[in-house]
Amino acid sequence: MRPAVWFVSIVAAVAIVASLPPVSAHEIPVDVTVRAYVKPDGDTLRMIVRVPLESFRDVIIPTRNEVYLDFEKSAGAVHAGALLWIAQGTRFLEDGGDLGSARIAALRVTLPSDPFFDSYEAALANVHAPPLPATTDLVWTQALVDVLLEYPIRSDRSRFAFETEFARLGLRTETVIYYVTPDADVRFFRYTGNPGLVQLDPRWTEAARRFVVSGVEHILEGIDHLLFLLCLVVPFRQFRPLLLIVTAFTVGHSVTLASAALGWVPAGLWFPPFIETLIAASIVWMAFENIASTPSVRRRWILALVFGLAHGFGFSFALAESLQFGGEHLVMSLLAFNVGVELGQVAAVLVFVPLLAVVFRYIVAERIGGILISAVVAHQAWHWMEERGADFLAHDIPAPTAEAWTWIIRAVIAAWVLGGGLWLMRMRR
Repeated sequence: MRPAVWFVSIVAAVAIVASLPPVSAHEIPVDVTVRAYVKPDGDTLRMIVRVPLESFRDVIIPTRNEVYLDFEKSAGAVHAGALLWIAQGTRFLEDGGDLGSARIAALRVTLPSDPFFDSYEAALANVHAPPLPATTDLVWTQALVDVLLEYPIRSDRSRFAFETEFARLGLRTETVIYYVTPDADVRFFRYTGNPGLVQLDPRWTEAARRFVVSGVEHILEGIDHLLFLLCLVVPFRQFRPLLLIVTAFTVGHSVTLASAALGWVPAGLWFPPFIETLIAASIVWMAFENIASTPSVRRRWILALVFGLAHGFGFSFALAESLQFGGEHLVMSLLAFNVGVELGQVAAVLVFVPLLAVVFRYIVAERIGGILISAVVAHQAWHWMEERGADFLAHDIPAPTAEAWTWIIRAVIAAWVLGGGLWLMRMRR
């Protein structure tokens, strides 16, 4: 091809590209908040979702002056984004049966200052309202999108469950969902990430199953709790000492877990990092004790009981967000989560004990092996303690108030009753 033809082709290509409307492509947003209403009504289940437009990735959004949303040219792109990121990321079940793909019944781009999402009725009216004028100067990264999804159902009195994949909308996605029952009662769900299948009105068996699994997952995924258990069992691998020590740890964390579920804990932002620091300190203490000497069974179960109180608060932080998925079965959910934690502990101990027996028999002597394992655990836990302690000290720690003193008195009384009960059991034995 002649140079002149090449030159004319390049100029033509540049001219075509220059004539195209400005478009916006973007990276994954850091923080995304999704708000939604769900309501079964007659033979239709409706879900109204409000999301930031910038969370629709892999979709080219036409703009004016590279800043403002081009309403006339962006309708197709916004619809494609709603289908890809909202409709295909939402799943509903009716009495256990999948309702299939959702239909996008309405779609509307709205202003960030729009107030019409404070109730289901207002949100439904707003998504059906006429679109904003095409001349509206709306920065596209500030635009919100209301999406109305509809599913055909047999009855609004059925039992419904949902599953969302909104976590993919941002690096950290928080979802707030209001479930409006046919009787106009409103139930509230708030979670970060993807919580799995959520029963909107769970039976007690469904709540129990969910929280047993949650408890097992929490203890097996919590490396700090597992290292604490490892330090507990390194010097004791016989059945009776293990039973006493693990039972004491169970009693300790059960007390504070129940207290936290009932709201008997400080509400300040300083409290979670304080507890996490105590958990790391408990691992360091237990590891150093294994290194310095061989503790007695009595001393070990007392320490397991005391440190179990701190670990119980740690368990409660994981339970706090998911407790909403238990519906009206608060007590059952709490008991099931505790059962799950115990099952996870038993599974961990059943792995640790034979593994330690093999290591101490074929690889290294028991005393030296126990010191080496405890030293490695102490090293890691010490770093945790420093990091978490710095986070704790970064918070403003308030002076004790009347409410704080009430909580302290409750804790002392609970510890006294617990200790007295264990002492009586020991005396009877």
